[in-house]
Amino acid sequence: MSFLPSTPILIQFAIASVILAITPGPDMTLFVSRALSQGRAAGFASMAGALFGTLIHTTLVVVGVSALIVASPAAFLALKIFGAGYLVYLAYQAIRHGSAFKPTQKSGPRLSVIRSFSTGLGVNLMNPKIILFFMTFLPQFVSPLDPDAPGKLFFLGAMFVLISVPVTAPMVLAAERFSVAMARNPRVTRLVDYLFAGVFSAFALKILTAQAK
Repeated sequence: MSFLPSTPILIQFAIASVILAITPGPDMTLFVSRALSQGRAAGFASMAGALFGTLIHTTLVVVGVSALIVASPAAFLALKIFGAGYLVYLAYQAIRHGSAFKPTQKSGPRLSVIRSFSTGLGVNLMNPKIILFFMTFLPQFVSPLDPDAPGKLFFLGAMFVLISVPVTAPMVLAAERFSVAMARNPRVTRLVDYLFAGVFSAFALKILTAQAK
């Protein structure tokens, strides 16, 4: 099937996706906070909203990148190089500042599942870092000369969502234990930070050295 990337690319992308999914950030903080304060249903609804936002980001990236490939493969190549630089920046930020994971257990009125879904969607769609990340992350896994690039990009975006579900769902199911464990074991969080930095630095190096040849 033309939309399927090669096996090495799928393995590389799966590794990156798992590392990204377990890295604490705004989305994970929202999932766990909602589960703590509103219950598991609200936590899962927030998670579903954020993952749906990821599919929207993927669609926008596919449309934009497809247009860029048609208009100028050289410009797409430049986007990949810029993306490699951005991945290095994210790796540096992870090492220097660490992950932001501060779930709260605020008491308040019960929120509907739809409201929790909308919040997750809004947090995901309106986060400029997520927009920039997907714009620079996904293109690292396709060639500017690949005529099937649009299909492969969308497949990878959907694959990211499928990988994220079994990774993040247990965090929502065990929100209280998970948040306490993360607070008590900062070394675990730092390990994730270093994993994130290492994996994305490797991808950045790969694309930069490939373009240098």
